[in-house]
Amino acid sequence: MTMHDRRRTLVPAKLACLALGAAVTAGAAFAATPAFADSSSSAHAGTVSVHAQPANARAHAVNARPQVVNKPAQRPATVARPATADTLLKIAKSQIGVTENAEGGGTPFQHWYMSSPRAAETAARDGGTIASYANAPWCAMFVSWVGEQAGMRSTVGWDAYTITYAKWFQANKHWGDTPKPGAVVFFSWHGKSVDSIDHVGIVEKDNGDGTISTVEGNTGNGKVEQRVRPTSQVVGYGYPAYQG
Repeated sequence: MTMHDRRRTLVPAKLACLALGAAVTAGAAFAATPAFADSSSSAHAGTVSVHAQPANARAHAVNARPQVVNKPAQRPATVARPATADTLLKIAKSQIGVTENAEGGGTPFQHWYMSSPRAAETAARDGGTIASYANAPWCAMFVSWVGEQAGMRSTVGWDAYTITYAKWFQANKHWGDTPKPGAVVFFSWHGKSVDSIDHVGIVEKDNGDGTISTVEGNTGNGKVEQRVRPTSQVVGYGYPAYQG
């Protein structure tokens, strides 16, 4: 297995139109965490689209599959809101070692997402069922779960499809090409366009040598892991609104 994660064959999805409405302007100073504009009909403000494929897609290219979830999700400590990048990263790193089962499911992040109202919305949008998320690629669900635990759903978001997630950050003017701690990083193994995005994680730091350190779920090993990635694989970064 190379450092590349399992490459997914993305199934075309009906991408929801992004409502710009109260989109935050570029370069704005944030005294508190704003709710980004969103296209969802959910009563929860600021929902977002994050990685994984449409709910009816599950294409694996993997040589070996972990067989058990070998580490349960740890319950994060109560955090202040709005949270800092350090808070988000602490929660993400607390999950390192959580592993999917032989079917690609069984993680607490998939279970949480399926029980949320967002799952029904994205399943309807992408032409699948809520049950399909049980074994679906879960890197976006991991990022979503971390944002939820940090109390930052409105600027980190929750979803299961990387491409619409990236476009949401773009629409809200929280998109760029500079790696920052706590940024949501979007990868492609075969292109540089937003529509080619395969994977998503959270930036831990810029290593200053053409690589970044990240925390990611649904890696090639089917785990939550810390990784070092070349920036040549990055399509762009989404920037949640952090305190400080």
